[in-house]
Amino acid sequence: MDMSNHVDAVDRRVDIEDTADGQEYAVVLTRDLGAPVEDLWRACTDRERLARWFMPVTGELVQDGTYQVQDNAGGRVLACDPPRSFRVTWEFGGYSELEARFSTAGEERARLQIAHAAPVDDFFATYGPGATGIGWEQALVGLALYLETGDPYPDGDTAWEESGSYRDFAALVGQRWGEAHVAAGGDPGAAEAAAARTVAFYTGRDA
Repeated sequence: MDMSNHVDAVDRRVDIEDTADGQEYAVVLTRDLGAPVEDLWRACTDRERLARWFMPVTGELVQDGTYQVQDNAGGRVLACDPPRSFRVTWEFGGYSELEARFSTAGEERARLQIAHAAPVDDFFATYGPGATGIGWEQALVGLALYLETGDPYPDGDTAWEESGSYRDFAALVGQRWGEAHVAAGGDPGAAEAAAARTVAFYTGRDA
């Protein structure tokens, strides 16, 4: 499978803004997917379907409910407007917020925008936006394949994350997030170094 098609299908943006406590950044990913908006909404909010392409999620997936992603983040549902958007806290080694927006992108196609916001801190200085961005892009690959074929793994390979194809994918996506960081006003040298450290983490290769 040519993973460059999945890389090119994503629009990436980094937003950085001042807050009362310092600065906050958001990684923003937008991708069109092969499903009507109502079906895409269900794929992202129904516990049974989430487990097929993402991870098992427990809890009450309604406004003011709480949720837990298996071996990962948990939090509270802050807002829910089916089938247009939802916003949740994302609590895993720190506090952040995740918002997903759904819109029609054409006949039998929908657009998903994910915005994941967190404070600018030492972790961001070290790894940049790619630390969050690569993980969500990996999820988007699984979602796209699940909607198209019913199988979230590239070429049906359940060990894809251990393959050279995955390492190439993570390296290319990490580079793109470094470029988005610079476009948002980040120092080019620092953004490149942070992207290299993130790619090294995801691939096991030297930075």
